[in-house]
Amino acid sequence: MTETEQQISQWFATHMEHTAQAASTVVSPIEPVADAFVQALLQDGKIITCANGSANILAQYFCTTLLNRLEHDRPALPAINLGADATTYSAICRDNRFNDTFSRQVRALGKPGDLLFVIVDDGHKANLIQAIQAAHDREMQVVVLSAREKSDITSLLHPEDHEIALSNLPPSDAAPLLLLIVNMLCRLVDAKLFGG
Repeated sequence: MTETEQQISQWFATHMEHTAQAASTVVSPIEPVADAFVQALLQDGKIITCANGSANILAQYFCTTLLNRLEHDRPALPAINLGADATTYSAICRDNRFNDTFSRQVRALGKPGDLLFVIVDDGHKANLIQAIQAAHDREMQVVVLSAREKSDITSLLHPEDHEIALSNLPPSDAAPLLLLIVNMLCRLVDAKLFGG
């Protein structure tokens, strides 16, 4: 085996270790999060997502899956990714309000009964914190999916909010696990709303 092949094998082994660790620590909050999504959708609410950097890919994937489908045809479910509108995002940033990139949109688009889904892969940024505060101001429930435990965001959550937190993984190691959890959540939402 070449040195490069050994490195690749090690990456696979590390991924499996992280997956096993996640399976032992984050199983219990996954169903309550899916239930929160289902309750918001059943009460005519929508799910609004936000994330920074590469985590925004996961936020968009989640919204695309709800709006279209994961594996089986079903009615579309309302979801909006605040990071998908590059024009609005850059306009807010242009006016030197980076910290308002999501909170300004939450205040405009969110309503009581909606749910804010925040995905964090590399620490907790001020714009995500302000989005959570804006969601609470709009009487929205908040769900956080995070690569890090015990963060500044955790202290902002209300008793009715939810957090799924991995064990302080770097973004590159967290990304596949966050995607796995997003897929689990989408499968559970489909099963709870449409059966199967």
